[in-house]
Amino acid sequence: MGIFDKFKGKAEDLKDKASDLVDGHGDKVGEGLDKAGDFVDEKTGGKYGDKIDGGVDKAKDGLDNLDGQNDDIPDGPKPA
Repeated sequence: MGIFDKFKGKAEDLKDKASDLVDGHGDKVGEGLDKAGDFVDEKTGGKYGDKIDGGVDKAKDGLDNLDGQNDDIPDGPKPA
C-alpha cells in the first residue's frame, strides 16, 4: 500500500463524515453557509455580492450532492 492509497482512504473517510453531517443537519449547514456569505459580503462592502452568492450556491450544491442526492440542504430564500 503506497502513500497515495492512504491519502485516498482518508479522503473517502472525510467525505463520508461530511455526507453524514449534511444528511443529518442540512438545514443548519445551509444556514451557516448563508451567514458566512453574508459576512464576507458585508466585509467587502457588497462589491462582490453576486460572486459570493454564486459561491455559496455552489458550496451548497456540492455538499448536498455528496450522497448522490440533492435532498438535504433546502432551497429557498436566505435568512434575513
